[in-house]
Amino acid sequence: MNNKKCASCGLVNFAADDVCRRCGAILGKSSADSYEFEERAEGKPGFLKRALVTFGVVALLLLIAYVSLLLTSSSISYERKQIVERAISVIEAKGLSRNAFVLRHLVSYRATDNWWNRSVGHADAYAATNFPFQVVTLYPDFFNLPVDDTERAAVLLHESFHLLGRGEEKAFEGVWRNKRALGWTKEKYENTPVWNNVRGLTGEYVPYLFECGLDKQSDCIE
Repeated sequence: MNNKKCASCGLVNFAADDVCRRCGAILGKSSADSYEFEERAEGKPGFLKRALVTFGVVALLLLIAYVSLLLTSSSISYERKQIVERAISVIEAKGLSRNAFVLRHLVSYRATDNWWNRSVGHADAYAATNFPFQVVTLYPDFFNLPVDDTERAAVLLHESFHLLGRGEEKAFEGVWRNKRALGWTKEKYENTPVWNNVRGLTGEYVPYLFECGLDKQSDCIE
């Protein structure tokens, strides 16, 4: 009876053995063949392990970035948080439940700029959103300029589109298309600073919303 010598580790195995009792290599194949077999056998777990490590590293970096945004800014006061809650309730009551859910449950509201906002700067604004970290900074004008909770709801609705990954064009369009459902109408608010500011910026970002009527300059959503 001919015994089988392992080409990988040199162990002499019994003739009936198909794999080496020491290293597990297939008997009767060269070490190169055995190595190729092992690579194929271990390739899938190896890829999964690398993918999990990569995911873990990315998640850790995102967590560090998120924490840094919180550490370099201040949270809003309890009283102002109640104002925010009332505005979100307006959005929710008008049927915009998805936007309200994001604003109520997934956001950390801040009162001062974090390092990101300070580094990129911003024009005069009511609020600023750091996507995808779901951090919203509310500036004094958010609390002082709107005449009521409905106008603050319009501002927060704008930010909710950013929280969902939309850009400025979609955010302004989303607010303008939903303004009547929100109760934020021209009849009641056209003379307020917030209405005039948002109307002007909406015209800049989405001019096709104001190309209706005989003069081709009227609001297409009215």
